[in-house]
Order: sequence, then C-alpha cells, then structure tokens
Amino acid sequence: MQLIAKDSDKDVAAMLDGFEYPAILVSADYRILATNELYRSTFGEIDVDKDARCYQVSHGYQVPCDQAGESCPLLACKSSGEKERVLHVHTTPRGKEHVDVEMLPIRGDGGELKYFVEILKPVHIASAELSTQNMVGRSPVFNTLVEMINLVAARDTSVLLMGESGTGKELAAKAIHDASSRSGRPMITVECAGLTETLFESELFGHVKGAFTGATSNKRGLLESAEGGTLFLDEIGDVPLGMQVKLLRLIETGTYRAVGSTELKRAQFRLICATHKNLSNNVASGEFREDLYYRINAFPIVLPPLRERGEDIALIAKSILEKFSKKDMYRLTESAIKLLEKCYFAGNIRELRNVLERAIIFAHSNIIDVKVLERCMLDISRRVNPKEQRWEDLKTKERHYLNELLDFCDGDKARAAEIAGISLRSLYRKLGTSV
Repeated sequence: MQLIAKDSDKDVAAMLDGFEYPAILVSADYRILATNELYRSTFGEIDVDKDARCYQVSHGYQVPCDQAGESCPLLACKSSGEKERVLHVHTTPRGKEHVDVEMLPIRGDGGELKYFVEILKPVHIASAELSTQNMVGRSPVFNTLVEMINLVAARDTSVLLMGESGTGKELAAKAIHDASSRSGRPMITVECAGLTETLFESELFGHVKGAFTGATSNKRGLLESAEGGTLFLDEIGDVPLGMQVKLLRLIETGTYRAVGSTELKRAQFRLICATHKNLSNNVASGEFREDLYYRINAFPIVLPPLRERGEDIALIAKSILEKFSKKDMYRLTESAIKLLEKCYFAGNIRELRNVLERAIIFAHSNIIDVKVLERCMLDISRRVNPKEQRWEDLKTKERHYLNELLDFCDGDKARAAEIAGISLRSLYRKLGTSV
C-alpha cells in the first residue's frame, strides 16, 4: 500500500481518523506529528509540540528500537519502501501490552518518503503483565510466538504446535481459537495419548448402538461437538497408524462415518494439532504417515522452552501465584526470583507451577523466600543449566586427566606417558614433579 501526500501537512494528519485502529503520523526522524482519536482514547494524549519521538512514547527508549535490540518497523519501511509489520510490547496507561504494529509509507509529490503512518492494533491473545487467563511474557522469543499466533489466527489454516512437554501448547491452541472467527463456537480437545485405535475412533467419530460389545446406545463423537469451531488434537504423534488413515481422509474430504454406521457425515472445523515428538523423525521411522504429516503441518509453530525465556520467569511465576491465591496474595522475594531464573526446568511451566504450589504449602506467611523454595525444588535445585556450567581451564582439565590416567596405570608413569602420547619428561613437567 502506498499513500501520496498531495495536500498540506494538516490535511495528511487529518486522514488518520479514517483508520479503524489507533494511528499516529511519524516523520522520517521518528517525530510524532499527529494522532487520531482512537489512539488518544486507547493510549493517551501526546503533546506533539514537545518533539515526542515514537520510540520514547511507545517504549521509553532514548534511541530508536533497532538500537535498543528490537526490530524497527520505520527503519524497515524506509529500506523496503513498502508496508512493514512487527509485534512489539508498548508502554500504555494500563501497563505493558502486546501491539501489532503496521507502518505505511507516505510519499511526497516527487516520490520521496515523506511521512509514515503507524497503525497500532492491540493484541489480546497474550499478556505482558500479570494474567491468570492468558499466556504471559515479554521476551523476544515469546513475542515471536505471539506474532505467529496473531498472524495465523484469522485464517483457517491447519496449525501444528511443537514443543517440549509443559511449554503451554494447549494455551497456545486456545489463543488461536479465541482470536479466530470461530471463537463463538466450541474448541474441542481430543487427548490422543494412550488411546487404542478403536477407542480413538469412537471418541472422535462417535458410534451407533451395537457397533461393538458395550455400545448400548448411540454416542455422539467429539468431532460433531466441534462443528463450526476448532478441533484440537493434543499429542497427535500418539495416534495409532491405522487411525491415521481415517484422520487423513477426514482432513482431505471433510467427511467421516460413526463407528458401525454407513451414513456419511460432513464436518466443518478448524484443525490445530500439538506434539512434543519430532514428527519428521517418526515419519522417517515409519511410525507416522508422511501424507498426514504434511496435511497437519501447514503452519508450524514452535513453543520455546522455559530456559529460553529467562526474563519471563518472574512474570509467569507471579501470574501462577495469583491464580493459586484466594484470599492470601503470595509474594516472591527478589532472591527467590533470581533462584528460579537460574533453574533448568525440564518440565517447563508445568514444573514451575508444581514448585510454586509446594511453596504455598511450605510457606509460613504470604512471603516465599529462597529457604522455602529450596524445600520445594528437590532435584531441580541440583540441576545445572548447560549455559550456566562452570568451565575449567585447559591446564586443570589436563591435570585431572593425567592423575586419572596414573591411577589406571597403578602409578606407572612410563606407561601413562606412552598412553598419553607424550614423553616421560613432559609428563613430569605437566604434573609439576621432578624426574
């Protein structure tokens, strides 16, 4: 989209009220020249006569976003000459909020880039502050996740959520559903793990009376309950091979039959799948059908593990405690937060939640300190994040190796030197002893 500025600056600013979202007019040197009414009611008033810069107002930065470690849509717009889009965390009267930012270039009569219109669409599928309902976070990897969800939610594209256990795949699926046009219809979750082929088919498609032993009446399938909404297949990698064929047919044709029935039914739903497995490896080993894999993997989203979201841990922990709290508001001390940030949570957010639930039980008051946390962490407190490992210097490592080698050789230095591939004199020198 390209806009041409043919009228006065005042007329260009007036066009902002034609946008259906909050918008500001920005100069090439980041100065905010005007705002529309929607911006003022959503984000507050800006005194444009005081040389306000977009990066100062939105983030509190003293330099443009790209110099503060973030992507800058205005810089990208200058470079491409086209519309650019990015997801940022902005400072608002309500605190930090995720905002989908679109930057539109406006050219002068001579074709030069004269102004930029920044359109700001608040994103409600995640929170940058405390929340007991939504995903929370502000870290770059989390913002990328929110951006991916925000981009695909409005479409009916099949989504495959991948990530370790406990990273919040079901919450991400709910966020996609809630931000879609199907949000008024149900999201039905099918737990694929542990189901036999017969049970999975009956759960998903339903069955008719007499279809098998124990089928004493007709049963409506979960697929029928998801009509017009979203079908979420959790742990899709555990679907039995025989059932994968029927699932593929459902996705390709939109039709299915209840178990024991000849009646062909039509299904209308949006598909979201999730797995903690590496499905491409399962395809290679023959455990998962290749054609089904490509059907469900139209838009893959990888959920980052908690160890890559260190700066989000305090916010996540406080949100979990708020959800647990009834009358008492539990608070983590700064040292307790620092301890959590150093831990390597293999179970990710689910494991962090378990630790905090134990902490509430152990705490003598509403203050959770390091002493309380250490009682809750068991093996977690002894687990070391690979990025936090203490590395020994090469000389110390070498000495450890030679001492272990000498033990193996029962103190025979000549044999140890031979195995190590060095001279006996070099061995003595490295050990710091004389020949």
